[in-house]
Amino acid sequence: MTFQVTPFITLNGNAREAIQFYESALEARVVFLQTYGEGPEDPSHPLPVHAKDRVAHSVLKIGEAELFVADSISDEPNATGDRLQICITTPDAATSARFFDALLEGGQVVMPLQEIYFSPAFGVITDRFGITIQIFTPRDKT
Repeated sequence: MTFQVTPFITLNGNAREAIQFYESALEARVVFLQTYGEGPEDPSHPLPVHAKDRVAHSVLKIGEAELFVADSISDEPNATGDRLQICITTPDAATSARFFDALLEGGQVVMPLQEIYFSPAFGVITDRFGITIQIFTPRDKT
């Protein structure tokens, strides 16, 4: 069973600037970048106009390591502890559910584990130690 644990930096509107900085300072290569505006529309949760050009997700390669960088969708400043999160990639939805439920002990759900357009199982939880952890299962590419 393969797992991946990736640092995930969440910024408040300056993710592109951070990405450019990491490209220069760390010789990072951008292998994926998507804005909120490029994602599918959700009529029940309309996208704020200010967020359309913000980075919803990016993957930077630094050597063989990965770093995720994105902007929050909100205009509110990030709370202490929300800038750096951990993303745990699991091989299947059942493992994601097991991890999510285990982390819930003494923790708090930020986003319920659910199927969304880029994942059959994605959720966010703040564990009992105040660490925000994203649980992610990639879509099967077949």
